[in-house]
Amino acid sequence: MKMKIMKSAVLSAAFASVITLTSGSVFAQEAKTLDQLLDFVKQGQTTEARENRAREAKFKSAKNQQAKLLAEAKQMRANEEARSTRLEANFEQNELTVAEKQGQLKERLGTLTELFGHLTSTAGDLRSNFTSSLVSAQYPGREEFLDALIAKMSGAEQLPSIEEIERLWYELQREMTESGKVVSFSADVAKPGGEKESRSVVRVGTFNIISDEGKYLQYIAETDTLSELARQPGSPYNDWASELVNATGGTVAFGADPTGPTGGSFLAALINSPTMNERFEQGGTIGKAIALVGAFAFALAIWRLLVLTLMNSKVRAQMKSGKANINNPLGRVLKVHEENPTMDTETLELKLSEAIMKEVPKIELGLNLLKIIAAVAPLMGLLGTVTGMIITFQAITIFGAGDPKAMAGGISGALVTTVLGLLVAIPTVLLHTVTNGQAKKVIHVLDEQSTGLIAEHTESQLGK
Repeated sequence: MKMKIMKSAVLSAAFASVITLTSGSVFAQEAKTLDQLLDFVKQGQTTEARENRAREAKFKSAKNQQAKLLAEAKQMRANEEARSTRLEANFEQNELTVAEKQGQLKERLGTLTELFGHLTSTAGDLRSNFTSSLVSAQYPGREEFLDALIAKMSGAEQLPSIEEIERLWYELQREMTESGKVVSFSADVAKPGGEKESRSVVRVGTFNIISDEGKYLQYIAETDTLSELARQPGSPYNDWASELVNATGGTVAFGADPTGPTGGSFLAALINSPTMNERFEQGGTIGKAIALVGAFAFALAIWRLLVLTLMNSKVRAQMKSGKANINNPLGRVLKVHEENPTMDTETLELKLSEAIMKEVPKIELGLNLLKIIAAVAPLMGLLGTVTGMIITFQAITIFGAGDPKAMAGGISGALVTTVLGLLVAIPTVLLHTVTNGQAKKVIHVLDEQSTGLIAEHTESQLGK
């Protein structure tokens, strides 16, 4: 029994070995006898040996190929090293040649080197000035000559000619001369709408250019064109520009901007300054309400001044007349005495006081309203200011405080209502004072005349 078990184990091990050895190239078959198992083992060894020989041949071929490539690489490295040595020698020789040639060039140029340096610097500065100069609008193309001259002197291959040097001096002198002239010439002008027209323009030195319509123009160097400013500085500058265009000689006032030929800071400040109408619009609804209240106050004050002035003239005429006329307050008060000549003094005094009291409201009509408007107008302006500041702070909360101009514009708009309130309040106070003085003058005359009547009536009563 034990022998059978051992025999089975040996057969199993041999069978596994046969499968392992022949798995790469020989089909694994089930061995039925030991002789078949032995044949399978022999066949596996033969196949394995053949594959190993093929593998070795392949390895040898690859090794020979790698050796060939290595030899080629070594040969290439040697060739490149030799080439590098030749190039280094050639480079050193070229450096010596360049240094020698530079020495020869410097020796031959002599003091011209410094001259060409000054010419290059002058041409560069002049080229920068020509880019924004208003003279270029009248004499275009000057930059091209300077570009060519700068390129020639920077290349160090050609020397500038005497004619080119003289032209550089000429252009520099012409720029200085033209900066002090007021000249007229024709040019294409672009309107704010985009259309172009050939118009006569006047150049005031290198400061400003105006059209024959008295409009300020802007020179655009990139396109070499003149364009009319969309927003003009307004009066009196446009009026002065029109006078300059139409002038034939003599001295004419003109608003020139010395800070920039294309609309510098002064001209920009004038252009960006809001007009009276724009400032009024900044006040918003509250500003319009203040303006309406102010207009009503002025109309009321003027009306009362006219009425009181006419009333004063009638009262003065009544004082000169011996008969009471009911077309004025004094005449109506005196009419009471004429109608009651025999009345006792106490009753007459009461009657006259009653007549004066009836006239006072008519005389002082509208004065209290003027006083109220003078007090309310600044408060309305303050209300507008607070409202505008709230809106400004809300904008700062949303957009931040990175733009001081936006903040200044909002605060300026908020303060417009305060200005409007003061503009209404101050004249209203003055008008109220004047109107109240006229009214007090009439009332004083009434009191004076009534007191005199009472005194005369008392004397006549005592004389009886």
